[in-house]
Amino acid sequence: MEELINSARHKVVGTKQTIKALENGEVEKVFIARDAEERIIRPVVSLCEENNIEPLYVETMSQLGKLCGIKVKAATAAIKE
Repeated sequence: MEELINSARHKVVGTKQTIKALENGEVEKVFIARDAEERIIRPVVSLCEENNIEPLYVETMSQLGKLCGIKVKAATAAIKE
């Protein structure tokens, strides 16, 4: 999974950016932190279902942030097409 995120040319980090990319039909893969609050990730999960995208789960928000190359936690991230 780390290689997948690191090798991505276009990615977005954060729930707002992930939702925007999903709404625009630009997403190839979605990553969701298992420890993120349900109310935060619910819209992302719904949009994944609508777009037939199977989300990939990462254990913690800290781990997802680190995988994305940022120094803060992240609830969601996506690789854009």
